[in-house]
Amino acid sequence: YECHLNCGRIVVREKLVKGKKDGSAAIIFALTKTNEVLLNVEPRVFTNETVSLGFPAGYIELNETPEQGARRELLEEHGYQAGEMILLDEFYQDEGCSSAFNRIFLALDSEKVSEQHLDKDEIIRPFLCTYDEVLELNKLGYFTGANSKLAIERAKEYLKRR
Repeated sequence: YECHLNCGRIVVREKLVKGKKDGSAAIIFALTKTNEVLLNVEPRVFTNETVSLGFPAGYIELNETPEQGARRELLEEHGYQAGEMILLDEFYQDEGCSSAFNRIFLALDSEKVSEQHLDKDEIIRPFLCTYDEVLELNKLGYFTGANSKLAIERAKEYLKRR
């Protein structure tokens, strides 16, 4: 891509495009009405471990707000509907080669309303654990993705103030 800078210079850069979209995503740290946390185990074939522990997450669709995308992903991946949705943080995924802009949401009072409805190529094993177990799993190194690590820190900060 030829990128035209405000100073008048033109630089050539590679750009990641995901499914013909920019790859913006929502990451959801979801707490149930009984204060359990929803987690995913899913393949991450480009990592050394080839599998990852993380939170419900997914791409924001065209004509969808980030919150709508977060609610849809939570419903698809876990069959849960959130009560309150709180935006905890937003950030570029990899600003050197991508325009993907991610949002981390805290979903409070989430409750099971349906079964999991995954996309054709998705493989996700959902499970529940306590908030303290999430912190322990993080301390033990089970969360390896930056999105998940940041979601834990932002949720921890928010819940401490609550």
